Amino acid sequence: MRSGKWLVVVLAAGLLASACGGGSPGESPGGGGSGGGIRVGLAYDVGGVGDKSFNDAANRGLQQAIDEGIVDEDDTEFIEANASGSDRDDNVIALADEGFDLVVAVGFAFSEGIDKIASDYPDVNFAVVDGFAKEAPNVSNLVFKEEEGSFLVGAAAAMKSEAGTVGFLGGQQGTGLIEKFEAGYTAGVQEVDPNIEVLVEYIGDSTAAFVDPTKGEALSSKMYDDGADIIYHAAGGSGAGLFKAAVEKDGLAIGVDSDQSLTASSEQRKLILTSMLKRVDTAVFEAIQQVAEDSFRKGFQTFGLAEDGVDYAVNKYNDNPQLLSQEIQDELDALKQDIIDGKIKVPTEPAA
Repeated sequence: MRSGKWLVVVLAAGLLASACGGGSPGESPGGGGSGGGIRVGLAYDVGGVGDKSFNDAANRGLQQAIDEGIVDEDDTEFIEANASGSDRDDNVIALADEGFDLVVAVGFAFSEGIDKIASDYPDVNFAVVDGFAKEAPNVSNLVFKEEEGSFLVGAAAAMKSEAGTVGFLGGQQGTGLIEKFEAGYTAGVQEVDPNIEVLVEYIGDSTAAFVDPTKGEALSSKMYDDGADIIYHAAGGSGAGLFKAAVEKDGLAIGVDSDQSLTASSEQRKLILTSMLKRVDTAVFEAIQQVAEDSFRKGFQTFGLAEDGVDYAVNKYNDNPQLLSQEIQDELDALKQDIIDGKIKVPTEPAA
């Protein structure tokens, strides 16, 4: 895939052209790549490709579409948000101005901006990961039942905890999104043992909370010092701080979004009990496939356990008695089926 730097130039040139009376936002897309296939642009959120979490998961969905021949690599492009996220709207506009058939915005913070511009680009489809954008014929919100996957890793933490205290590290507080992770995790812990205490810490109240591993490490260390022996994070790139603290404090950790054992250092991965898989890759791939098949679904598309949208991770590093024993996996799979069958209702908000 070509460098995201290219579109920074496009953005500047587009603004200049607009000032000079150049093309309008609603124009039909320009010429596509070889073969006349669809063109796909991704607007990554703060942290960008390489965050070993949310953005990387979206990138895998795009790569899957390339590998399966649904879109040509030359017909894809990406642009990353700056450290503050202040250029999100400009980035989406830059991609839309380029006439991509699908623009995937990776994160809920893009929602309001897309509300403002979607009608200006009727020939561009917009898919917003974790979105809450208003209904429009060319907008799809890709949302997840994070609480269901978090329930399973909470249950795993309770089964594994020896201290009787576990922790939760959240990124941005106050949007209702990360609170879903907390609610499911706590419910899973209590399903196994209602006497286990769950410590909760949030890094901040803005999207900067997802890119502050230093504070993530400090808060994680505090929870380990306060008695937690396992901590689950839903903090994006800030979760790197949890893994550092786990090594220092010899505690267990639970990753999020991707299977973080696969990208952790050798000393960290032996302390990662599991990860809550949020299959952003699946959602992004399906959105691309829908556009390719001319079957784009507007509104909300929801991915839970039943849709393989969330799960817990098993890999060669944790599939052992020291971490995720076969007994624990069997119990988790039984709970998973109970959720799918509706026997267990997982809350989406933390208890008051």
